[in-house]
Amino acid sequence: MRWLILVVWIVGCLAVGGLGGWWTAPEIPGWYRSLAKPSFNPPSWIFGPVWTTLYILMAIAAWRVTESADSSARTIGLGLFVVQLGLNLAWSWIFFHRHAIGSAAIEVAVLWVAIGATTVVFGRVSAGAAWLMAPYWAWVTFASILTATIWRLNPRVG
Repeated sequence: MRWLILVVWIVGCLAVGGLGGWWTAPEIPGWYRSLAKPSFNPPSWIFGPVWTTLYILMAIAAWRVTESADSSARTIGLGLFVVQLGLNLAWSWIFFHRHAIGSAAIEVAVLWVAIGATTVVFGRVSAGAAWLMAPYWAWVTFASILTATIWRLNPRVG
């Protein structure tokens, strides 16, 4: 049963990534390519492997917390995890589907705080789970800077 729960977390996280990718992919060759981007903008091909890895690490973190002893920190941490996963998905919809770069910049800041809160609470339950969230938090830090910079470079877009 333990491994089935891990599979459920992995499938759930990858499904969020897949839905976000469904909104993102059609916008890359046209709209996104037309935007002014900073010199530190990574090539498009890097996002798929990075996000896939991050979603798997996130799922393992959630699984580790799920498998821990019942506690209020576990319950709060898993609730925060689901909230930040929803915010993660919302960013793709806001930025790529709606082309609302300013709103996406604000939303990713909220996401960053939610990831931080999740990581801190996960750390109270499982230090390993918190460390598994660290690369995700670091990447979203970079994504926040990138989003804000794209917004600054494209003030008329959104």
